[in-house]
Amino acid sequence: MAVTLPVPLGVTSVLIPPKTPEVRVPRLVGLMAVDARETALAHGVLLAAPDRPEFGRTVVDHVVRQYPPPGAEVPRGAVVTVWFDFREGEGGGGSGVREPRVPRPGGGGLERELDRPGDAFEAIVR
Repeated sequence: MAVTLPVPLGVTSVLIPPKTPEVRVPRLVGLMAVDARETALAHGVLLAAPDRPEFGRTVVDHVVRQYPPPGAEVPRGAVVTVWFDFREGEGGGGSGVREPRVPRPGGGGLERELDRPGDAFEAIVR
């Protein structure tokens, strides 16, 4: 027995997601907290953040680590743990080393190395 469902006017197709027990973990590293929550929800997983007790109110902090890794298959509704702070020795130490590099790299463009100019009034002998 076939069942016909009413379709709203103007709708030509409806995407029905498969009811699979396994989902793939999305890549959350680099996303802001609010975007990570939305992405996780859209992919069928939940988020936990042990370094943010008020994770629900965290908005602009960026995810630096996640477990399980992106692409792993987990049961729908599984919890993905994200962190917003680096571990000891893992990075986050500012913008890097500020020591001068020797030799300095060439600038190129207008600062490229040119030949030494000659005498502008040098006589040309033929």
